[in-house]
Amino acid sequence: MSTPLLILIAGPYASGTDGDPALMAQNLKRLEEAAWPIFEAGHVPMIGEWVALPVLSSAGADGPTDPLAADVMYPTAERLLHHCDAVLRLPGASRGADRDVAIAQERGIPVYHSLSEIPRAS
Repeated sequence: MSTPLLILIAGPYASGTDGDPALMAQNLKRLEEAAWPIFEAGHVPMIGEWVALPVLSSAGADGPTDPLAADVMYPTAERLLHHCDAVLRLPGASRGADRDVAIAQERGIPVYHSLSEIPRAS
């Protein structure tokens, strides 16, 4: 593989947190831990929350538990998947991440389940 890929990192963010901001922050940190290995392999990592959370904030929402989040969080990932070349699905229950995988599969976008599956860019 020679061309760098834009890889969406999908996994639990709000799932299992009952809206607890500290738990969501821990989940985001876990997603972000995959960013460096993807970058180091020559690709560009992307996490939907990196886009969705500032969009929510600029819309005046109080955060990911605000009612407006339903109109922003999943749609952001869906829109990103029009630009992503692959998805890395991290372990853990997540309707949003499962939806990302389903969309990727519908569009013929590769879905990786571990960092070791991601080919290096040259």
